[in-house]
Amino acid sequence: MNKLIHIGFGNIVNTEKIIAIVSPDAAPIKRLVQKAKENGTAIDATQGRKTKSVLVMENSQVVLSALMPETIAGRAQGVSDDSKEE
Repeated sequence: MNKLIHIGFGNIVNTEKIIAIVSPDAAPIKRLVQKAKENGTAIDATQGRKTKSVLVMENSQVVLSALMPETIAGRAQGVSDDSKEE
């Protein structure tokens, strides 16, 4: 069963499709985001706010979020912990 997490402003992603959650500050990540925007594979879930994390997905899409990477990772781990208890 797919596990979904909230990434801010009512936006939700499938945790099974996430490859990495990274900070957008590094130059290689900035280039990755720019290339994704040019190719149309970027999904902006920031609602106009500053991008604080970038989620790299399996299908080579990039999701931009206004939440900190630690927050999203904690939510993703919380989902994993819940499934262990069941």
